Amino acid sequence: MEAGSLVLTTNGKGQQEISVKDLVPYAGPTTSLVKLHEGIGIVKFLRGKVLIEKILRTKSDVGKIFLLVKAKDREAAMERLKNEVINAELFQCLRQVYGKSYQAFMLSKLVPVLGNVCESNLGLEEHSASLIAKEADIIVNSAANTTFDERYDVAIDINTRGPCHLINFAKKCKKLKLFLQVSTAYVNGQRQGQIMERPFCKGDGIETETRFLDTLDIENEIKLALNIKETFKDNEMVHKMKQLGLVRARKFGWQDTYVFTKAMGEMMIDNMRGDVPVVIIRPSVIESTYKEPFPGWMEGNRMMDPIVLYYGKGQLTGFLVDPNGVLDVVPADMVVNATLAAMARHGVAPKPDIDIYQIASSVVNPLVFKDLARLLYDHYNSYPCLDNKGRPIQVPSMKLFNTMEEFSAHLQRDAIGKTRSAALASSNSNLKLSQKLESICRRSVEQAKYLADIYKPYTLWWEV
Repeated sequence: MEAGSLVLTTNGKGQQEISVKDLVPYAGPTTSLVKLHEGIGIVKFLRGKVLIEKILRTKSDVGKIFLLVKAKDREAAMERLKNEVINAELFQCLRQVYGKSYQAFMLSKLVPVLGNVCESNLGLEEHSASLIAKEADIIVNSAANTTFDERYDVAIDINTRGPCHLINFAKKCKKLKLFLQVSTAYVNGQRQGQIMERPFCKGDGIETETRFLDTLDIENEIKLALNIKETFKDNEMVHKMKQLGLVRARKFGWQDTYVFTKAMGEMMIDNMRGDVPVVIIRPSVIESTYKEPFPGWMEGNRMMDPIVLYYGKGQLTGFLVDPNGVLDVVPADMVVNATLAAMARHGVAPKPDIDIYQIASSVVNPLVFKDLARLLYDHYNSYPCLDNKGRPIQVPSMKLFNTMEEFSAHLQRDAIGKTRSAALASSNSNLKLSQKLESICRRSVEQAKYLADIYKPYTLWWEV
């Protein structure tokens, strides 16, 4: 593996040359690279796609990037790589640059590795584990289950035990410069006021910072989830497990299962890292790209996306939210830029430290909920969704309610109105149809109320 030379230019006032072996490229505007390392390490499949795209687009002479892929065999792993990365819309700029050579270029850089972050030694085959341990200089973990009310055992497996398996593997990597964990700003849970960039230590609980409570015991939480899983079966087990995650999270000062298990993952990294240099990135709500590789790219439904989609389809005309509250949103490409900057900053002279970077927008560029509601109304009136007959769906201005009582009353009125309209449309001749519509509306009301309750810590600050 060749040594690299990094040229850093600070505001055009001077430059400093630092020799470093196997350094990750920084694609920021004030840095250029003369030579690059041979391998970037493990990047969790799919969730790291924007990061991969940026590296390949700006530093095409980068070495191998090993992608941890969950699949039944090597062929299936390669198929996922081609279908979900190489053929993805996100890489259209690279596709235009390389033309007919595009696929060959991508396959020369990306190495799908059969494995699973939930398994010890990452479920890697011996050959793959040995190769990566020998070559990797950076490990990036962006694996996460982001469902707020996920089954406790599932969330723990990915968000808490997953980082344990990765940090254990990192200790075997002979040339490792950095372990980078992508977390979330909301691991800070129900803390108020200014939040410092400091790591969580094993056993920390937010509630224990203000009043005496039992110390958080992560091993006990894992055993508790396993016990529930073994005690109950099928649907009852799923229901109990979802309840358990929310109860345990709120007991220790977190708002939901997602952020609680991510916080425990951070604790385990800090506890187990030894001399491994660690950087933890804590972005707020990651949404579509602002500029790179092109504006507006996103994949899947993220935190606020279900609400936006339900509104656009005319299924949700209001929501429980403080009109003057702020939703902290960060475009995906800005998170990638910050991640690359952190890699370069801490890859130059690795130290056995743990550094935290919170990536948020609400201080310098706040998005106020009432402004978001107006923007959504303007958007869907200009670009409406279509119903099943191809007709544009007209949406009213979104109503914002700051109490659950007001929101529930609105939902009930809305449901009654829809039921009556449907009954009139069928000339009241079909009793079974009317009853079915009432049942559907009733379930929709309960679902919306449940959704509002889960989102409440993010939309009503005084409820935290």
